[in-house]
Amino acid sequence: MMATNWPAGMDRSMPRRISTRWLPVSMDLVRLRVSRIGTASIMLVLVRLRLFLIVSFALVGCSKPEAPPVVRESAPVQAPVAPAVPDGRKVLVVFGDSISAGYGLDAGLSFPDVMQRTMDKEKLPWRVVNQGISGDTTAGGAARIDGAVALKPALVLLELGGNDGLRGIPLASTRENLEKMIVAFQGAGARVVLAGMTLPPNYGPDYIRGFEKVFKDLAGKYKVTLIPFLLSDIVTQDLRYFQSDGIHPTAPGAEIVAGTTLRAIRPMLK
Repeated sequence: MMATNWPAGMDRSMPRRISTRWLPVSMDLVRLRVSRIGTASIMLVLVRLRLFLIVSFALVGCSKPEAPPVVRESAPVQAPVAPAVPDGRKVLVVFGDSISAGYGLDAGLSFPDVMQRTMDKEKLPWRVVNQGISGDTTAGGAARIDGAVALKPALVLLELGGNDGLRGIPLASTRENLEKMIVAFQGAGARVVLAGMTLPPNYGPDYIRGFEKVFKDLAGKYKVTLIPFLLSDIVTQDLRYFQSDGIHPTAPGAEIVAGTTLRAIRPMLK
């Protein structure tokens, strides 16, 4: 305590060397105060400081940068779609095999395609639906007839049976299948045109006559229009309207077959 109490009458302007004598005492006072605080208290302060720093750095590290504002683009305004105009034309279904399908021809050159173009030029309100499948038989046609009936055709060209004959299928089976299809189409309100067919001479006269008779008998029984031999108008000495297989029409041949068919059905197109 001597460092703070000046003796009476002592001049404070004493030389500096006298004041340095009190430095050790001051250091002793600091040591004394530290000892009074206590080591435990200092450690507690340090621990709290360390925890504060850890939490602060953790908060800074976990914080996410603010996301940039999302710019929402407005959906483009779509022009109103005009409602589909119903096709008011009557439906003509060509229900056949590779002859109808246009085997070996480019798209759009089959005889049903030519029929459609001709009717369009003449402004006849008919839509031709080509359901020809290459290699199909009367059994195959009878199995898929529901799809054709669902089209609600007003007129059907039934062109099946050729592959039955070429494969030597029993005539009774061919007759039964054709009859089933005629009855189904007529039952749905369609008029039926039956496209007859014949066979090469090597099948023998008896089988050929029986084969041709199937078409004639069914046409008479159900009073349907019969085209005795669909390809009759393209048979020439040099077979120039047939492809190399001698069975399927060429593109010019398909145009002729279309004419043959249109002549047969024209009274029904009114």
